[in-house]
Amino acid sequence: MKHLIDGAAPGVAGLFTLSLRWVVGWTYFSAFWRRLVLDNKLIPEEAGYIGEKFNHFLPNALGIKPIIEFLVTHPEALHWSMVAFTIVEAIVGLFLIFGLLTRLMSIGVFGLAMGILLGSGWLGTTCLDEWQIGVLGVSSGWVLFLSGSGAYSIDQYLMKKRLPVTDKKWFSFLGSGSLLIRNLQPKVLAVSAMIMGLTLFTNQYFHGGVFGPLHNKSVRPKVEISAIRQRGDQLSFQVFRVEGADVYGAFLIAIELLDENSNSVKRIDQRQLAQFPVDRIRNHYVAKVKPGKHSLVLPLGAKAEITIDLGGVRISENYSLRLIDISGAEWTAKLNPI
Repeated sequence: MKHLIDGAAPGVAGLFTLSLRWVVGWTYFSAFWRRLVLDNKLIPEEAGYIGEKFNHFLPNALGIKPIIEFLVTHPEALHWSMVAFTIVEAIVGLFLIFGLLTRLMSIGVFGLAMGILLGSGWLGTTCLDEWQIGVLGVSSGWVLFLSGSGAYSIDQYLMKKRLPVTDKKWFSFLGSGSLLIRNLQPKVLAVSAMIMGLTLFTNQYFHGGVFGPLHNKSVRPKVEISAIRQRGDQLSFQVFRVEGADVYGAFLIAIELLDENSNSVKRIDQRQLAQFPVDRIRNHYVAKVKPGKHSLVLPLGAKAEITIDLGGVRISENYSLRLIDISGAEWTAKLNPI
């Protein structure tokens, strides 16, 4: 055991993490495989476009919300970002599987996992799916950086062939082999403690998972109503779907105007919403509010301005607007007519 700890066999750690390297490698390469080979999800005009899923991250992202909002409001930039992201995942995954430049690829894993964690760590209907993927990816990236790759890797093959490149100092940091770092033990402890701290912080921030109450923003849809404006015989308002499952929309079956006694004075019903004019909906992001077969559909992360006809109804500041979801959920906001 002392022989191994002293580093006389630097490839042993890489051998021990072989299954981790293969599984993590496939995890990232399979994203490219699913997204481009099995089914092309990089076409903006088609259903399943990966940019829409990226839009789902927006409402509750941590720290990177401005970046996501910029991309979802600039479709061309979003498209090329998704293409670049997919290519990076493919390279990182494939190189890890074959053990080529393992430590450099582990840094890629760390970065990709951090993006997943900060962007979508709040998502997950039955489990804390995206948060778990994120924190385990960050930790796996760190472990693979420390271990490099041992047997069954191209890095090890190049070292056995004693190619000149493997004698370079940079190869031990970007490929595999012994880590040439002084006082490695306290540095490993410090980084590991920071990763544990990140795990506890994000678990608490996204889900209340360290001390209660627990919360899951992916279970029930939530719609924010704002910017209510009256223009003559028309009323416009902004809706923003900020919570609920990312694979399932909020389905509005009624929009109502309520007087000061909560009596309905104007109602747009389910049939009318299913046929709602698209020119009365001004979408802000890639995920779009649109009429569906039986309702008005609000995908997660969608933000839009909706305009309705008042039909001669006179309103005051004591009136309110109510949206009703097919699940029975309701969202209301006081009117502020101008």
